Amino acid sequence: MALDNLIFGQCILYFLAFVFGFIAVVPLSENAEDFGGKCLLFTRGMWQNENITVSKQRFIVEEWGTESSCSFITFVGISSLILSAVQAWRLLFFLCKGHDDSIFNAFLNLLISSVVVFTVFLSSTIVSVGFNMWCDSVTEGGTMPSSCEDLQDTDLELGLNNSAFYDQFAIAQFGLWAAWLTWLGIAVMAFLKVYHNYREEDLLDSLIHEKDLLLGRSSRRNSDLKSGLI
Repeated sequence: MALDNLIFGQCILYFLAFVFGFIAVVPLSENAEDFGGKCLLFTRGMWQNENITVSKQRFIVEEWGTESSCSFITFVGISSLILSAVQAWRLLFFLCKGHDDSIFNAFLNLLISSVVVFTVFLSSTIVSVGFNMWCDSVTEGGTMPSSCEDLQDTDLELGLNNSAFYDQFAIAQFGLWAAWLTWLGIAVMAFLKVYHNYREEDLLDSLIHEKDLLLGRSSRRNSDLKSGLI
């Protein structure tokens, strides 16, 4: 019964990881399309006057962020999405059929979930730090009268669609950090399952050992009785 509850808990967490992964991947994909494949994260720029006579300012990008940053985050999000869906379906099948993982598979799941926890945490940190750097650039460190959220309603004249960048990355950050917490819970439950299986295996070995001892004592008693009768 306790093992069934553990499997059911893992199944719920994998489902949540799938949902949060989906929440993160969709806005990241939309932003990549809006920005024409250019990566907003870690982008540097500054506001400059268009010319001497006109006081209108225009945002100039000095250096776009590396595309590998956005590609890595999207890859981690999609991988987490697929892995959580597969694991949720597998555990649901086990729960319905009354099956359970072997000790090796439980340990393998612990390793995989630990790696995913690390990679999702790294992706979440990259998004948070990289997006803050972009916001510092477009608001000039907060000295602009408009906030980073307000500037998504302003055409930055970069030749791309910047009408939703703040909402997209705010949602992506929520999805990634929520997915990280969920995968952390999955890793903890995977550890508990490995520990549970280890205790069961240890108990089984102890029972077999006790059985051998009892059989040995019984055989010695029988041999002593036979020798006494003779």
